[in-house]
Amino acid sequence: MISAGFAMPTIDKPSNNTDDAKAERNVVPHMRVFVGVQVAPEIARELAGLACDLKQFSVRLVATADIHVTLVPPWNEASISETLEKLRQVTNNFGAFALTFQRICYGPQPRRPRLLWAECAATNEIAAFHAALIHVFGRKYERPFRPHATLARFPRNGSAIARRRPIDQQLALTQQVDSIALFQSPPPGGGGYRVLASLELAGSAACAAANAQFFGPSLADRS
Repeated sequence: MISAGFAMPTIDKPSNNTDDAKAERNVVPHMRVFVGVQVAPEIARELAGLACDLKQFSVRLVATADIHVTLVPPWNEASISETLEKLRQVTNNFGAFALTFQRICYGPQPRRPRLLWAECAATNEIAAFHAALIHVFGRKYERPFRPHATLARFPRNGSAIARRRPIDQQLALTQQVDSIALFQSPPPGGGGYRVLASLELAGSAACAAANAQFFGPSLADRS
């Protein structure tokens, strides 16, 4: 007979390690990440200043500290360590390169703009580096690569804003890129990008080796 207030002990069932492992994988949070270049602070401040004229409109200006150039568009990632290993395969084999901002204008379609951006020169160096990143991450990039830094986004009425405030100006702003960053995107409706890691680029000698590894003869040899 069991007295009042006494509870029978419970016996845990043996755990199924396979099921536990599957469950653990299923709850691993995915992080929204992308690969890009942090714009030098002095250039970012100048670009942000050029976009200030749009404050009077219903636009979302990009904070100065968040201005960047995207090289691999955002994706959902569960393993940051694997992502960094892939990124390191490229950064270890490419040298530093120059990034030149040459024009501020509306884009991607001037007649129906969604952005105000600063276009960069699509040099052989950045084109080869971008192609290597797309290759190592197994991504598809069917559109022409147009390196740029977004300065403002238009939720609507982009054409009307462009007509009222035309912006199309030549620039001559150059920075040396010697590292590449893995960014975390903010949650929907949030702001601010977080740099998860920054990887230094290798020397110029390794750059030629990387071009040969990914594309055969170097771009310079083909020109």
